[in-house]
Amino acid sequence: MALFTFRRKEDAPATGALEGFLSGYSIEVMPRTAEKVEDFRAILPKGTRVYIAHIEGTPIEDMVASARRINGEGFDVMPHFPARIIPDKATLADWIARYRGEANVTQALLLGGGVNTPAGDFDSSMQMIETGLFDGFTRLHVAGHPEGNRDIDKDGGDAILLKALKWKQAFADRSDADMAIATQFCFEADPVIAWANRLAAEGIRLPIHIGIAGPAKLQTLIKFAIACGVGPSLRVLQKRAMDVTKLLLPYEPTEVLEGLAAHKAATPGFGIEQVHFFPLGGIKTNAQWVTENGGASGVPAAATA
Repeated sequence: MALFTFRRKEDAPATGALEGFLSGYSIEVMPRTAEKVEDFRAILPKGTRVYIAHIEGTPIEDMVASARRINGEGFDVMPHFPARIIPDKATLADWIARYRGEANVTQALLLGGGVNTPAGDFDSSMQMIETGLFDGFTRLHVAGHPEGNRDIDKDGGDAILLKALKWKQAFADRSDADMAIATQFCFEADPVIAWANRLAAEGIRLPIHIGIAGPAKLQTLIKFAIACGVGPSLRVLQKRAMDVTKLLLPYEPTEVLEGLAAHKAATPGFGIEQVHFFPLGGIKTNAQWVTENGGASGVPAAATA
């Protein structure tokens, strides 16, 4: 039985720019949130890439089981490899072997990870890349921070972040893996546009998969935004919180996506390639929003079978 009615709201038709911008979107889950989805084919379009976030303390067995299940339902799986929670090269090799052997995984998101003190040998995604253990993967994504990251650039700038992205661009130039930048979520289009243009000016040509927070309660988004270090665009949520007429309404990402979609349509060479959703209000809620607002880009696989 289908979980949703796969028809857009008549009062919120997808614009051509938004429909095109949402094409091929990806979405993020964790093992515990994936368990709540009876069948990903009922909510996600065919070919959707599903990232599996690896939170510190999650057993690798749970991660691999989720990857195997989602892959078995026909979706590309991209597990996180957070450098600072991996104690050594042997552990990294074991994780990769499990993912490849048990879940047919050939894609990975490599990132530093959200802990301050490394568990062992690795502190950055670059160190994991240098092991050579990801040779043979078809796609590698790395992290991007449109509004900076004070855990890395403590002065509030972006010098260290830019240096790292230039290193990753150079690696992409000599690698046969498809690479892209998957970013932290933002709530405002203009800072994202300025950041993407800055990367291009610095010679960083990796395609950008822009992080977008899916529909959720305002209080939930503010909590996650503060915890994840979202910067200037947090003011969008703060302004909304001060509007009594909107305070109790769930946030939807329509405005930021339409702004980015319009810019992409007017500037075809713009570096953002795809949208990556963080379903902070729930994966079913996020998927249903895309189904209702994304036109052909949101039609679930089960509806086209």
